[in-house]
Amino acid sequence: MTKIFIYLDESGDLGWKFDAPYRRGGSSRYLTIAALVASEEKRNLAKRLVKKLYQKFKWPVGEEKKWSGMSAPERLAFANATKKLLEDNPGHFRYISITVKKENVSAHIRRDENKLYNYMIARALLNEMSRHAEVHFVPDPRSVKVKSGNSLHDYLQTQLWFEHKSEAVITTQPCDSSQCSQIQFADMLSGLVQTHFEDGNSAPWAELRDSISYQTMFF
Repeated sequence: MTKIFIYLDESGDLGWKFDAPYRRGGSSRYLTIAALVASEEKRNLAKRLVKKLYQKFKWPVGEEKKWSGMSAPERLAFANATKKLLEDNPGHFRYISITVKKENVSAHIRRDENKLYNYMIARALLNEMSRHAEVHFVPDPRSVKVKSGNSLHDYLQTQLWFEHKSEAVITTQPCDSSQCSQIQFADMLSGLVQTHFEDGNSAPWAELRDSISYQTMFF
């Protein structure tokens, strides 16, 4: 493909408070970043998949459905539909994720969590980006960390050109997940991976794991 679209979202948090249980005063023990990679001609099929889930489960159209608010049957339905989408459209979709075990992250890295975040994205996506001439990168705006030095966009572009010897050009267009079904897809994908590691709720993961190019860090 000469042009791809990459939709990205995250699950978990960048806090470091481990002396209390997660969701009861403590931070998540894991952080997952996940991306939907789609060809230009087929990317709307992912949007259609999310729309069909809204219809199937009668979710309110005016409210964004997050993975955290989905029931076990709804989560499994997403896993099944997502696996079928990949099987029915070979070469047009990839699912990528990277998960860090935060308790094993060194103290000096914790001082600037944005660098960790940006590094995770680069490690997960640069090889895929380098294979294409044009990359349309569509993260949720809350996922773009710019506090530390260069923006994520500049960091990725520099790595592509200088380290990967790629001529790929990135166009970054953040879009709120409530306005983009493909980012909702990425939210559900990141939630599926994160729930496996964080909570041990692994039925959706068992269905989809062989279809995800996933990495782990600090395990």
